[in-house]
Amino acid sequence: MRGRTEILALFAFCLVTATTSFASTITYDSRAIVIDGKRRVLVSGSIHYPRSTPDMWPDLIKKSKDGGLDMIETYVFWNLHEPVRNQYNFEGRNDFVKFVKLVAAAGLYVHLRIGPYVCAEWNYGGFPLWLHFIPGIKFRTDNEPFKAEMQRFTAKIVDMMKQEKLYASQGGPIILSQIENEYGNIDSAYGAAAKPYIKWAADMAVSLDTGVPWVMCQQSDAPDPIINTCNGFYCDQFTPNSNKKPKMWTENWSGWFLSFGGAVPYRPVQDLAFAVARFYQRGGTFQNYYMYHGGTNFGRTTGGPFIATSYDYDAPIDEYGLVRQPKWGHLRDVHKAIKLCEEALIATDPTISSLGPNLEAAVYKTGSVCSAFLANVDIKSDATVKFNGSSYLLPAWSVSILPDCKNVVLNTAKINSQTVIPSFMHESLNINANSTDSIGTGWSWVNEPVGISKASAFSKLGLLEQINTTADKSDYLWYSLSMDIKGDEPFLQDGSQTVLHVESLGHSLHAFINGKLAGSGTGNSGNAKVKVDIPITVVPGKNTIDLLSLTVGLQNYGAFFDLSGAGVTGPVKLNGLNNGSSIDLSSQQWTYQVGLKGEDSGLPSGSSSEWISQSGLLKNQPLIWYKTNFDAPTGNVPIALDFTGMGKGEAWVNGQSIGRYWPTYIAPSGGCTDSCNYRGPYGADKCRNNCGKPSQKLYHVPRSWLQPSGNILVLFEEIGGDPTQLAFATRQTGSLCSHVSESHPLPVDMWSLDSETRKASNSTLSLSCPSLNQVISSIKFASYGTPLGTCGSFSPGRCSSSKARSIVHKACFGSTSCSIGVSTSMFGDPCKGVKKSLAVEVSCA
Repeated sequence: MRGRTEILALFAFCLVTATTSFASTITYDSRAIVIDGKRRVLVSGSIHYPRSTPDMWPDLIKKSKDGGLDMIETYVFWNLHEPVRNQYNFEGRNDFVKFVKLVAAAGLYVHLRIGPYVCAEWNYGGFPLWLHFIPGIKFRTDNEPFKAEMQRFTAKIVDMMKQEKLYASQGGPIILSQIENEYGNIDSAYGAAAKPYIKWAADMAVSLDTGVPWVMCQQSDAPDPIINTCNGFYCDQFTPNSNKKPKMWTENWSGWFLSFGGAVPYRPVQDLAFAVARFYQRGGTFQNYYMYHGGTNFGRTTGGPFIATSYDYDAPIDEYGLVRQPKWGHLRDVHKAIKLCEEALIATDPTISSLGPNLEAAVYKTGSVCSAFLANVDIKSDATVKFNGSSYLLPAWSVSILPDCKNVVLNTAKINSQTVIPSFMHESLNINANSTDSIGTGWSWVNEPVGISKASAFSKLGLLEQINTTADKSDYLWYSLSMDIKGDEPFLQDGSQTVLHVESLGHSLHAFINGKLAGSGTGNSGNAKVKVDIPITVVPGKNTIDLLSLTVGLQNYGAFFDLSGAGVTGPVKLNGLNNGSSIDLSSQQWTYQVGLKGEDSGLPSGSSSEWISQSGLLKNQPLIWYKTNFDAPTGNVPIALDFTGMGKGEAWVNGQSIGRYWPTYIAPSGGCTDSCNYRGPYGADKCRNNCGKPSQKLYHVPRSWLQPSGNILVLFEEIGGDPTQLAFATRQTGSLCSHVSESHPLPVDMWSLDSETRKASNSTLSLSCPSLNQVISSIKFASYGTPLGTCGSFSPGRCSSSKARSIVHKACFGSTSCSIGVSTSMFGDPCKGVKKSLAVEVSCA
């Protein structure tokens, strides 16, 4: 206990002292950001503080630094911090002052992207909904009400940073800030008002006197002194709008976001490394990964609509806070290689020359200092090039980095880092069936009433747009209509069936007739609108139509995105299936209810007295709340809940929302491949997996939200499911693999050795268990020669050394890590005259 107290005291001291260092002067010139008079080559990564938890932040920051980052970049989320006008929240996951101080304590810089429009696949682009209701307001244009609110919030954040002395000019870590965000992508839609708005935003930001430069991304006309920057999968061809500004890349998309109903996107690390190296090759000195850790869209924070709860983004650090290999490790090596060139990179502009078709050299030389980048941008053919009198093999779509203009320290297509295959170990929910409010299965429930059940309900003629009605206080809006049908209505004649026709702006809809679910419809990420024709049966006399309309995150991108509507705007009709009769119900008097009764009565916290505990748990029925008590899985590995068996809804653990779940929304069966060729330009649809399966079935439950026992899980299920099928999934390491050829460059860390030692050294295969308390417990595969396949599916190929397994076993078994030289002197020569490689797969325990 004494040791833990000392650690906490030291940690608190670091947070205090992290921002009390001497003030720095931050400027820029045509080459780079200049810190205290010295140009810097900078590598940054995005981590959004509310997409993880405060207990995760120190480890995420440490792994970022270990991965070679100099800086952490984050947005500031206006709707989190000011959910009600002039009422602020900077607690818990919203405590970005603490986050910034933790980054400082780790010795890293911060880029604070205030926006305050953020996009980020975040609900309403980060704007609070109350902003929409200010009289006369028009977002992101030369509009006085909007500018007044934008300036007020921006100044609030800047003042907070100044009070905490967090700007570099005060001795803090913030060396850059951003105003606006990707406005140049859509500014033409705002006509003549766009240019004065951008000029105003720039002047307003500079007037706040932060002492650090401001940037605008994707804004080619950013006024001086604002630096315009690039966002995209590739930015090597980008040029700033002034020869006095550096070439900066604020969003290098490390993957792509997941949508409900979509397959899981990923970006091969060879392509990402190629993009990074090409950017620095062609004059860049600052690039940021979006994302370096994506995290989780907890609660109702997703935008889109239809953005999934997972925001993993195929980032170098995954959703659960674990490094993704080989992406993290290979990029770490790329960063080390680029930093070996820093002295040359900051001294001069590159001299670029052609080495042949699709072949290019960039040389940075000043005095005796020389660094070079050799690129092959062909998407198919490897090439051997002559450079400075030597020959170099360049794989297709790759860059070789030569810190001394002679020796290759790294090629972006050749990975020295190990591959880790993650796995999830499932275990049943350890339900505390002795809880006083659950019996039998350990679950209790509450039925959510169909239709109107709250005193706050109101009636209006016609159909109301949803967002203007709910102000996004809830995903849900009930539209209810009671009507009397006479016995002689055509709908009741000849036994003909009636069809309910409903059109909605989205995002999803459930239709109930006389209290029973009749049908549902949903939009998708490409088109949120819903149009359904549902066969129904009506009866003589009173009939009730209850339409439950729901949103799945509000629009976050595009010109005038704030005006995108939702909900049932009509028409709503009853159509006779056989006799052609029709009644338009759109202009009738409808009764409306914002949200669910269970939301108002506190069911998400689990503390309500309404819970029913009886034998015979109600399953597979719509509109039902479930609750159980459970014990946390033992250990400290990350946890997810597997929602297989459930339909759609939201889940809370100990009162905190882990987000929307929707395991029944299945990705299309086509569009995925077993492997994705990294060669050639990447796009969001190029590399995908998980086709024909739920877009997301595993949902992250942060460890810090759990107690050892007595935890409360609450679900709201919309369409029907079986909660007894829920299971925990703990994040484990399946296999470690590496595949290194004789032609691989030496590990980057060997660059510091003298040239004679490097020449005498061989390519090296290295493996290391993820945890210090683990050792390599089995050798699943080992082959030296011409092994084929990828991690998890290696095969020996046409030749293989008989010594390989025994050599690998001796070097690795029982050790936390091991390194093996890849050479014939180690393994013998099983096939003379053939290029050979070593492939190994192991497991740790």
